[in-house]
Amino acid sequence: MKSPYDIILKPIISEDSMEKMEDKKYVFKVDKNANKIEIRNAIEKIFDVKVKSVNTMNVKGKVKRMGAHSGKRSDWKKAIVALTEDSKEIEFFEGM
Repeated sequence: MKSPYDIILKPIISEDSMEKMEDKKYVFKVDKNANKIEIRNAIEKIFDVKVKSVNTMNVKGKVKRMGAHSGKRSDWKKAIVALTEDSKEIEFFEGM
């Protein structure tokens, strides 16, 4: 069985994800093989919150060039997690 820290890889901090935080929606990069139930359980265990819903999407890696050589970045999975109204917020910038 996977650890919750193996499922949730890192939060995605962008302008769009910061706007979603106002609606108690948080964006994470997750393990490519994780399903919605595993993501829900991992978020609830790590952050001690109640999850309302989980939306996932597979993101295709971009093709990048270094001079004459071309390569491809890895594909990855993104999860948007919505918390319940009575749940506390997740603080990403606690130690700063």
